[in-house]
Amino acid sequence: MNAITIVLVLSAIVVISIIVLVISQMREKARIERIRKTTALEDSYKRCNRLLSELPGQYLTSDLKLLLLKRMEDVCNELAALKSGLPTEQWREAITQRKILIKENRDEVPPVRIDSPEKSAYVKELLQNLFKMIEAMHKGGRIDGATAKKNLKHVLFLVHKTHADLHVFQARDQIRQNQIRKAIHSYHLASTEMGKSRDNPLAMRAVKSFRTRIKELEAASAGGDTSASVEPQSNMDKQWDSFLHEQDWKKKADYDD
Repeated sequence: MNAITIVLVLSAIVVISIIVLVISQMREKARIERIRKTTALEDSYKRCNRLLSELPGQYLTSDLKLLLLKRMEDVCNELAALKSGLPTEQWREAITQRKILIKENRDEVPPVRIDSPEKSAYVKELLQNLFKMIEAMHKGGRIDGATAKKNLKHVLFLVHKTHADLHVFQARDQIRQNQIRKAIHSYHLASTEMGKSRDNPLAMRAVKSFRTRIKELEAASAGGDTSASVEPQSNMDKQWDSFLHEQDWKKKADYDD
């Protein structure tokens, strides 16, 4: 074997080794990327599931539930394409059953009382995650602009309501302790929070009712008679508790107009 042949053979070996190495690296990168995508999608599914199970029932409208389920369904489709090995078929079945319950108005999620700054902060964090998810769905072309805008505005409204819920709870507690001036201040704070959603008619009606309650308390305090104000709950408070899901608040507010 002459020198030229030896050089050619060695060159071929080097080239083949480089090709094998490149292919091996590409496969490893693809494997790592597949694992990364699978992990990210699984995390996305779990976040959606967490929002469905941990957001207060009074905040979860049918539209928001269906939006979360749509995202979970998309995740299942992407995971199936990646052949992830995760139980995507079981997840899909659960999603389908949940959709049926929602459309038949039988999907009941218990309400949660916002009675501490910690709960308020936690619910706000969940709502912020929901806001980011809707934004991502819109940017990814999963939902149209009108649907995204409508739901994003509603989530912002819910953030304001979370703060208002806490102020209302504090006001009730202050009334029970006959701390009327503090209660008035708490209702003012609740009114300010709802006032941040000026384009939401329901929020504006809430502001009007808070102002009415403040006037009642101010009148009772000025007259030295707080007996009418120290009830465990005023009519306004009772309506506030169900104000997202019941028609009584709307009817009452229409009547007040």
